[in-house]
Amino acid sequence: MINLSTLISSSEVTGPGGLFDINATLPLVAIQFILLMVVLNIILYSPLLTIIEERKEYILSHLAQASEKLAQAKELTTQYEQELDTARKEAQLEIANSQNIHKEILDIELDISQKYIDSLLETISNDLLTKKKTALTSLDTIVQSLCTEVETKLSI
Repeated sequence: MINLSTLISSSEVTGPGGLFDINATLPLVAIQFILLMVVLNIILYSPLLTIIEERKEYILSHLAQASEKLAQAKELTTQYEQELDTARKEAQLEIANSQNIHKEILDIELDISQKYIDSLLETISNDLLTKKKTALTSLDTIVQSLCTEVETKLSI
């Protein structure tokens, strides 16, 4: 390893031309640097900055369009959801109304059939009662005739 003290002692420069020797080359280097900056700015940085700016505007415009389309989509979604809800409610009301109508029709038909069955039973029971009365009267006459026959035969 190199000793630091020997390095410092060997780097000492005597006379002009040291580390900061200011002469005519310093302004020339500064002018060259400024000239290089101007040339690079004209040739490289300006077109690059315009392309970057155009790209930024392109991205912002497309982002704005996308946000507008998203807002429209949200509005359409809410509108269609409301329409769907109203359609569902209308369908439920129509189903309930049709169920009520069918129930009323069924009740009416049931009442009509019940009345028909009641009237049929009443006519049948009346018919049976009349047949019973006629059968009883004919049976009574037959019994009377039999009784008279039995009496006549017993009295012999």
